[in-house]
Amino acid sequence: MHLPLLLHFSTAPAMTPWPPFDPHLLLVLLLLCPPLPLAQAHRFSALNTTFNHLALAPGRGTIYVGAVNRLFQLSPELKLEAEAVTGPVFDSPDCVPFRDPAECPQAQLTDNANQLLLVSSRSQELVACGQVRQGVCEKRHLENVSKLLYQAEDPGDGQFVAANAPGVATVGLVVPASGRDLLLVARGLAGKLSGGVPPLTVRQLAGPQPFSSEGLGRLVVGDFSDYNNSYVAAFANNRSAYFVFRRRGARTLAEYRSYVARICLGDTNLYSYVEVPLTCQGQGLIQAAFLAPGTLLGAFASGPRRARAALCTFPLAELDGSMEQARRLCYTASGRGPNGIEEATVEYGVTSRCVTLPPDSPESYPCGDEHTPSPIAGRQPLEARPLLQLRQPISAIAALQVDGHTIAFLGDTQGQLHKVFLNGSQGQVYHSQQVGLPGSAISPDLLVDSSGSHLYVLTAEQVDQVPVAACPQFHDCTSCLQARDPLCGWCVLQGRCTRKGQCRRAAQPNQWLWSYEDSHCLHVQSLLPAHHPRQEQGQVSLCVPRLPTLAVEEYFHCAFGDYEILAHVEGPCVDCVTPPQDQLPLNPPGTDHVTLSLALMFEDVAIAATNFSFYDCSAIQALEVAAPCRACVGSLWRCHWCPQSSRCVYGEHCPEGEKTIYSTQEVDIQVRGPGACPQVEGPEGPLLVHVGWESRLALRVRNLQYFQGLPASYNCWLELPGELQKLPASLEEMTGDVDLISCQAQLFHSSTAQRELPVPIYVTRGKGQRLDNARTLHVTMYDCAVGHPDCSHCQAANKSLGCLWCSHGQPTCRYEQLCPPGAVELLCPMPHIDTIEPLTGPPEGGLALTILGSNLGRDFADIQDAVSVAGQPCSPDPSLYRTSARIVCVTSPAPNGTAGPIQVAIKSRPPGISTQHFTYQDPILLSLSPQWGPQAGGTQLTIYGKHLQTGGNISAFVGSQSCPIQEPVCPETIVCHTMPQASPGEAVVRVVFGHAQRMLLATPFRYTANPQLMAAEPSVSFRGGGRLIRVRGKDLDVVRRPLLSVWLEATAEVKAAGAEPQDFKRSCGAPTSAPQACVHLEGGLLQCSTVCSINSSSLLLCQSPAVPDGAHPKRVFFTLDNMHVDFASASGGQDFLYQPNPRLAPLSREGPARLKPGNVLDVEGEGLNLGISKEEVRVHIGDSECLVKTLTLTHLYCEPSPRAPQPANGSSTLPQFVVQMGNLRLALGPVQYEAEPTPPAFPVEAQLGLGMGAAVLTASVLLLTLMYRHKSKQALRDYQKVLVQLENLEISVGDQCRKEFTDLMTEMTDLSSDLEGSGIPFLDYRTYAERVFFPGHGGCPLQPTFEGPGEEGHRAPVRQGLTQLSNLLNSKLFLLTLIHTLEEQPSFSQRDRCHVASLLSLALHSKLEYLTDIMRTLLSDLAAHYVHRNPKLMLRRTETMVEKLLTNWLSICLYAFLKEVAGEPLYMLLRAIQYQVDKGPVDAVTGKAKRTLNDSRLLREDVEFRPLTLMVLVGPGAGAAAANSEAQHVPARVLDTDTITQVKEKVLDQVYKGTPFSLRPAGHTLELEWRSGLAGHLTLSDEDLTSVTQNQWKRLNTLQHYKVPDGATVGLIPQLLNGGAVSQSLSQSCPSGENIPMLEDGEEGGVRLWHLVKGTEEPEGAKARRSSLRERERERARAKAIPEIYLTRLLSMKGTLQKFVDDTFQAILSMNQPVPIAVKYLFDFLDELAEKHGIEDPETLHIWKTNSLLLRFWVNILKNPQLIFDVRVSDNVDAILAVIAQTFIDSCTVSEHKVGRDSPVNKLLYAREIPRYKQMVERYYSDIRQSSPASYQEMNSTLAELSGNYTSAPHCLEALQELYNHIHRYYDQIISALEEDPVGQKMQLACRLQQIAALVENKVTDL
Repeated sequence: MHLPLLLHFSTAPAMTPWPPFDPHLLLVLLLLCPPLPLAQAHRFSALNTTFNHLALAPGRGTIYVGAVNRLFQLSPELKLEAEAVTGPVFDSPDCVPFRDPAECPQAQLTDNANQLLLVSSRSQELVACGQVRQGVCEKRHLENVSKLLYQAEDPGDGQFVAANAPGVATVGLVVPASGRDLLLVARGLAGKLSGGVPPLTVRQLAGPQPFSSEGLGRLVVGDFSDYNNSYVAAFANNRSAYFVFRRRGARTLAEYRSYVARICLGDTNLYSYVEVPLTCQGQGLIQAAFLAPGTLLGAFASGPRRARAALCTFPLAELDGSMEQARRLCYTASGRGPNGIEEATVEYGVTSRCVTLPPDSPESYPCGDEHTPSPIAGRQPLEARPLLQLRQPISAIAALQVDGHTIAFLGDTQGQLHKVFLNGSQGQVYHSQQVGLPGSAISPDLLVDSSGSHLYVLTAEQVDQVPVAACPQFHDCTSCLQARDPLCGWCVLQGRCTRKGQCRRAAQPNQWLWSYEDSHCLHVQSLLPAHHPRQEQGQVSLCVPRLPTLAVEEYFHCAFGDYEILAHVEGPCVDCVTPPQDQLPLNPPGTDHVTLSLALMFEDVAIAATNFSFYDCSAIQALEVAAPCRACVGSLWRCHWCPQSSRCVYGEHCPEGEKTIYSTQEVDIQVRGPGACPQVEGPEGPLLVHVGWESRLALRVRNLQYFQGLPASYNCWLELPGELQKLPASLEEMTGDVDLISCQAQLFHSSTAQRELPVPIYVTRGKGQRLDNARTLHVTMYDCAVGHPDCSHCQAANKSLGCLWCSHGQPTCRYEQLCPPGAVELLCPMPHIDTIEPLTGPPEGGLALTILGSNLGRDFADIQDAVSVAGQPCSPDPSLYRTSARIVCVTSPAPNGTAGPIQVAIKSRPPGISTQHFTYQDPILLSLSPQWGPQAGGTQLTIYGKHLQTGGNISAFVGSQSCPIQEPVCPETIVCHTMPQASPGEAVVRVVFGHAQRMLLATPFRYTANPQLMAAEPSVSFRGGGRLIRVRGKDLDVVRRPLLSVWLEATAEVKAAGAEPQDFKRSCGAPTSAPQACVHLEGGLLQCSTVCSINSSSLLLCQSPAVPDGAHPKRVFFTLDNMHVDFASASGGQDFLYQPNPRLAPLSREGPARLKPGNVLDVEGEGLNLGISKEEVRVHIGDSECLVKTLTLTHLYCEPSPRAPQPANGSSTLPQFVVQMGNLRLALGPVQYEAEPTPPAFPVEAQLGLGMGAAVLTASVLLLTLMYRHKSKQALRDYQKVLVQLENLEISVGDQCRKEFTDLMTEMTDLSSDLEGSGIPFLDYRTYAERVFFPGHGGCPLQPTFEGPGEEGHRAPVRQGLTQLSNLLNSKLFLLTLIHTLEEQPSFSQRDRCHVASLLSLALHSKLEYLTDIMRTLLSDLAAHYVHRNPKLMLRRTETMVEKLLTNWLSICLYAFLKEVAGEPLYMLLRAIQYQVDKGPVDAVTGKAKRTLNDSRLLREDVEFRPLTLMVLVGPGAGAAAANSEAQHVPARVLDTDTITQVKEKVLDQVYKGTPFSLRPAGHTLELEWRSGLAGHLTLSDEDLTSVTQNQWKRLNTLQHYKVPDGATVGLIPQLLNGGAVSQSLSQSCPSGENIPMLEDGEEGGVRLWHLVKGTEEPEGAKARRSSLRERERERARAKAIPEIYLTRLLSMKGTLQKFVDDTFQAILSMNQPVPIAVKYLFDFLDELAEKHGIEDPETLHIWKTNSLLLRFWVNILKNPQLIFDVRVSDNVDAILAVIAQTFIDSCTVSEHKVGRDSPVNKLLYAREIPRYKQMVERYYSDIRQSSPASYQEMNSTLAELSGNYTSAPHCLEALQELYNHIHRYYDQIISALEEDPVGQKMQLACRLQQIAALVENKVTDL
């Protein structure tokens, strides 16, 4: 049942291309510019359908689309005409085409992607080849694709055409050959059954077996895996067919190269096959190609990661020449060039070779023949330079040649189409547009239609018809030429942007303009006249260069706006008549002209256009009122002025004989321009009018001769504020052309109080005829009273103004004519001083003193020598003097203490004396605090002294740096802040008072080094703040006021709550106010700070600032004066984190909480320990403390005082329960203690009776009690003892874990620094691979099989046979048959299967892509096998060869991940385990250790031990006397309980810690020598004559036994054997790889060895001889001990190693790391298998992934780190790793992890962590599933890189030899299986194996 297809068609306008740009900016422009719509473009798409290929029927224009499961037939406009369904079908790539599904059980419903789509025009057939049925093809009718013409019912392997994998390209051509069409097909290697299909074949299209290559040419290939060609494109011209592809350069070369191959069209046998390499200089492989006429275009990958593209062109002549040269050399010179170098060869592993034929052979056999060598490969590449570089990879190319120009169309992988003009040696992108969906690559099938007008662009989602050129969208000539589209030009007479063929007269000159030749459009070069008066018509002449010529009956016309008129052509110039006035539009408001477009027209097409203006002279006069004549004759137009009638006119002159003032535009007339106009030139005398006084004005006028004989009156006009005042005037004629106009006298008053007021003035003649003002004229009205407040100001005014100080009435400044003569004051009153500043100054003088007052002089000369201060002269500063109001003078020196007033004595006046007194005082500096500060500055420095408030200009300096003063300066203190200093050192403090300087020489300020912050913890706090932060560093005490601050992004509510930053002003004597907790900063941030206390030079104690709710912390930092240090920088990269405030529930919701004495209080809450530790929490009940015992996320437990406390404040009767967490104080309600119950009152008689009864009862019970008590007292004592032990243990385990972890982290830090120098001792890849492939085989898994001298003759045929076996393994059918046959043999053991799988892994290591394909096939078979049984059992064990192959494959692919990611944490875990084990005693006999994770290895005894540090002699003098100076002393940590062998191992580990284990000397080859003094040498050993033997128990010697002290010197010297030293080999060819066995608990001669504890079983004789009482007591006590109490050692060890276990698991599970591509590839494949077999149970898939990767590979690495590292793994380390590996296994299971009291100790240890690890595993699987799939190409590229890692050819031969030995065991069964397979028969696999057997076994055969 098929889903209906929803088809989509669209038509849209064309996309507008952009202007030309640099192709390197292509990507940027595409991102910035939105795509424009396509013009007249059509689109076809089909819902849920992926398009593959596109074909075009040449004559019909029909389009054919090959898609997944569909074929579409479309019209040229992309309308659907027909459709055919081609899939899905039941198929499998592993099966030949079948009719009965039983023939292929693995078949499933498979999508049929189209692989090849070709048109055969001769037979009117469409050839379509799909991916299913091994790529067979079918023929359909061109007129209706739904009509099937041919489909093979039972195709043979000769009819397998296309590649059966969608990722492998297939290209083809339909070519004519002697009356028939042939099919040329080229394809890559794909699928299980494609090994026999050649990469290039010639196939017939007609005949009984269409598509068969029987009897036709094939490209014979010796080994397909060596020549896996990846084809890009195929082309044909009249003579040849060309194939462009990529492949490896040769069998021995791993790198890929680009090639082009050529065959003759008539050559049906491929004798003419020649290929040559292509290189685009400096670029990568070819990605797309196109054969244009005479040129091959190629797009090559370029740039880093090949993410860009480069375009190269290869001239076809050069390409054919290169091929002909290769053919000639191979035909006639054995392939060698003139210099003897091989330049041509026969490729593809065939038997043919280049030969030496007659020199004319190439010409005699242009297409080769049977006797000519083939296929020929040239070695010399054809190289080209890139024409163009693009930022996106190119996936498609097409090209078009038009008018001798080549246009290339490039489609990229992002769905963009780029149009490129190939102009000579460079290409230029002139247009780009988005065609497909963004990110959807354009298919290589980029087709141009037969007319060359449209492109058909295919992407996976749609087909688009795109215009080749979008010329019509450019609507004017300029945009047409600026587009730089080489296909477009401007058709002048048609007025359109067209292709050249669309312009009718393009062949004639100047008719079609092309942007690459004509950069300018037609334009009007000259225009005479350029403008014309609108009132009359006239002729205009336009000159247009390159004006096209018209036919006889054709004409041009002119268009003035909408008015058109015929034009007269005179060469390049055209004459036109202007339109009449009534045809012109009105002038726009405020203008004197109107401008119209003047266009030269042909029919309705504008050829050229310009602007033309029509002016109106009368409008000029109306626009310019102040000077109409000057504006008229000075304008741009030809206007004249008629002075008598006051008119501006056009034409020759004024009418009716009136005199004319001509325009400036006139050239030969004298009376012209603005200078000839009647005009007012300016005032006669000053135009000054005094307010309140009658004034007369006179104005000079010129050129009034035009008015002679025409009498008229004149008037002056003043434009006063709010009023126009008219003054009658009279004309006084004078000599020359200048006359005088006098305005009538007038008394003026001003309505505004202004000293000076400019008033415009002009003159009129007659009835409003205004004379021009030559310039802007103003009359100045002046008021003396304004701006002269005192006498001095008045007298200082300009004398010409006539202002005097008048005492008449109110004294004021008046105009001299307005003041009575007796009231004029010639002398001003005495000066008056208001204030002086400052009031003090230094005795040296030089202080600038400011005096403010009135009548302080008229000018500077008045007061130049008139000022004295306290009787001392003071020099005024002229630049700062302000008339009458201010004097600034510089004081003179005077004795200290001098005081007095300021006096200003202006001559002829009494002096002015101030009421304030000025005092000369001497400032003294006494001390400063602090005396040091950081060189970064910012220290608040306080300078102490006397009289510091001296002068007004005070500045402070520290050395040469200024120290800005914080106001105010106080009499005894100055506060300033230091500035940064370049380097530490002392600097003198000085203060400058004006020009006086004081220095503090006795106590200089010392700049110290800046403080450094090294650690800050904790790094988390509640938002309430107040948590104590300890900050460690250096030189912290130099900081005056350290702060801890946080910047916050605040909401509006929070901002409203914060304080605005205030400028804290000090006041002298007042205490400094505390800073605000939070202040607003610029940018909307809020800063909250706390002040830190300086504990010492290395410790600051800060409290975390409180953060308001709703504010988001942006930055947490320390402020150290001027330094700002981020918290993360101080804490080693740990950011400070704010957690939500905790919430605590009230103790009781009803009334007070009741508490019994001795009970522990439990408080519930949320988030209690997120921002604080239990040690920091303070809990109070009233006035007593409740001791916090435990703090968890949700609970707080505290132990209250046993006695009832008192309330903290007397206000309440019950004590309150208060929890203090930093700043947070949480009151949880009152607490009431429950008192002990008091007995009630009881009668005396009852008391006596009860007492007597109790006495009798007591007496009777007493006897029984005494007997019982005796028995139970001992048990009670033992029980109490155990309780005490357990309590102590519980407390000590946690402390011990913390201490051990701290020690371990210190050791690991040292180790990390050591590793930076030496590196982690990884095994090289070859050793690693052999250890993984062949575990348990030691260092030499593969031994040479023929090394004897007699084998020399046999060696060559054997090697040849093994080489042929290697080639035969490349046959997938042979290899699968071999594997299945071997696994079917009952005697072929599991060990044999693993061994053969590893041999195959080694033999096929150089072909990992092939090995991966084999593994996938075998895994598919294995899944099919288990699906019918129990799918969950698949991959659980290594029972089949594919499971071992999978292990080896993962080991190969994950080696780099091990080295780069997982290796370091795994090695750190290994070293941490070794370090911890070595810190405690280890029994050398039983192997039990104090420190372990494995309870079976736990030493359950208390062994007293003491750590020692030995000084080990290392170096050239280590073996000589101790006094040898060349030997170095290296400290080594050991225990005094260590045996001598253990000491040697520890010493070697520490002395050679940077050396791989295989390069160290072995411990058993060395002796340990204790050196004491100069001559004291003692050789130490485990057993010697001093060993203690007692009761048949012999104790191994330890350092304690020899009494070796701490710090003793020892040396490692070679052992002496038979008088000579044992030889040490630091590198053995085949090391055993086995550890030295542990000392056995042996009984030699009846004596048993022991080290720390004796074995449990003892000889009977020993028991019988034990007699001492003390010994019996000791044994009894030991028997009663509880050994389980020592299990806490496991907990301590686990807690110490926890971080390293977590780091290792996180690295394995790729936390915060990209997943290796091999893992993603494998998991995707397992998902495919599950989907294929209908497995929907997620648990099954989880088990498959776990079994395949985590349990198969990672557990093996965890258990056996020696597989990847060159290290020694002791038995104790191995036991611990086994526990960790088991924990990892438990974490990978799906079932719930349940533990109980009977569970093994090892499982209980990690019971809490395993659920967390399970979540990590599930998240790991989920992340891989959700990540983007690993592509086939990426995986193959990775495998190709890995293939070259193992390059040991001898070992490969040895592997093949051993593999053959297994083949030899089952030779007959394998031969039978090969002969029974029909495909194997065709490939003669059995015959080839028999040949190999003959060579290897030296048999004679008739084959």
